[in-house]
Amino acid sequence: MNAPDLVSPVSVADELPPLELDPLQAAQRALDPAAVEAAIVSRRSVRAFLPTPVPRHLIERLLALAARAPSGSNTQPWKVYVLQGCARDALCEQVCAAHDAIRANPALAAEYQEAYDYYPREWGSPYLDRRRENGWGLYGLLGIGKGDKDKMHAQHQRNFRFFDAPVGLMITIDSVMGRGSLLDTGMFLQNLMVAARAHGLDTCPQAAWNHYARIILPLIGAGPNEMLVCGMALGWADPQALVNRFVTPREPLQRFVRWVDEPANAGR
Repeated sequence: MNAPDLVSPVSVADELPPLELDPLQAAQRALDPAAVEAAIVSRRSVRAFLPTPVPRHLIERLLALAARAPSGSNTQPWKVYVLQGCARDALCEQVCAAHDAIRANPALAAEYQEAYDYYPREWGSPYLDRRRENGWGLYGLLGIGKGDKDKMHAQHQRNFRFFDAPVGLMITIDSVMGRGSLLDTGMFLQNLMVAARAHGLDTCPQAAWNHYARIILPLIGAGPNEMLVCGMALGWADPQALVNRFVTPREPLQRFVRWVDEPANAGR
């Protein structure tokens, strides 16, 4: 089942109320727990978007909200490149061409290296189990059978068109920064995705772009010391798209939470 939109595309105002970015002032305002929780729970990776443009003032508002994320010593390591229109399309075409070329000649993959390992080099349980469940669930919904390489390639390539979202984001950090900056940037991204939901928009964070950083970074005008963290699609979900019925489950609390309120060897 699709999560409900909080705001429809046609209801976005040309002007939004002033954004309060002072945390001390904002803390004095009454919070609506239900609205915050709805924005968090309704966040999901959307893989089909409407072509409806997203107003620049709304994109800027979301990024300003995202920038309230914590970071070590307030380093704020993230940099964001916003792609729309012809610039977005040109980047998509070049990366799709490289993706097709690698399929035709797998040896070309060695020419494209990620700046960091997003996934482990050797998989084990329970992570491999969850990964397989995710893949089988998505491809099963789309009618893509195991071994259907043509359809798998086509679906994977939709990453490189931002799943038709009108806005594509590329997020980088300075390559001299430590691994903690990836944690900081992850919190920035979560802020951005939850803020998007509060305004009725959807997102899809995309590590798939990382493999093609050597193409992407020059095209977006990134500096020589920047590394690509990920891309992100931003827009309004297509409510009619079959793929958007796919919602991933989450583990129950007892699987990942341990209450440490007494010594581990108590009672022995």
